[in-house]
Amino acid sequence: MSVAPDGAEPERPGADRRPIAARDSGLARRLTALLLKTPITPNGISLLSIGFAAVGAAALVSAPRWPLLYLVAVAGIQLRLLCNLLDGMVAVEGGRGSPVGALYNEFPDRIADTLLIVALGYAAGAGWLGWAGALAAALTAYVRVFGGSLGQVQDFRGPMAKQHRMALMSLASLLALGEAWLTTGRFVLYATAWIILVGALLTCWTRTRAIVSRIPGAAKP
Repeated sequence: MSVAPDGAEPERPGADRRPIAARDSGLARRLTALLLKTPITPNGISLLSIGFAAVGAAALVSAPRWPLLYLVAVAGIQLRLLCNLLDGMVAVEGGRGSPVGALYNEFPDRIADTLLIVALGYAAGAGWLGWAGALAAALTAYVRVFGGSLGQVQDFRGPMAKQHRMALMSLASLLALGEAWLTTGRFVLYATAWIILVGALLTCWTRTRAIVSRIPGAAKP
């Protein structure tokens, strides 16, 4: 399978990784080199991302009572993303891939996404909204992988792909910390949960439209 970057058509057949500019950073390469000196596996890093997401989710749920925990939530989100970056680099650049690597690359992501987005809903005082957002986020991945099952590229376009959701949640946590100093309301978190839900549904649409457009003779939805 190959990959099209967010909002773009595929150009490099055979590329099957999410386009991440941070892979080329010096820090990412130094961390990868450091990890390759240890026995850690890419699958282990993928599982570790769930742990960081769980810490971030727990902090987010408790943050409305203890606002400084919003900083812990941001740390959990960012460390989850760092694991998502490093597992692929250790697997590909480090040559430590495994036959089940594709499963570990996808399943922990879905669990981590669910933990964080559901926690966002409860932190906002609307648990149902968190569950709805988590379901919509999972559907974006389903549409992407389904396109791949048709022999097409895996399309990581947004407007609310994983990296967009996590960036938005990180920013929202910082804004919510400021809001907590001014009021007891949770407008920032509530609005963010809605943006993720609507944005994820729109992402399902854009990805589905792209899949249909690549099927010869198919009418665009």
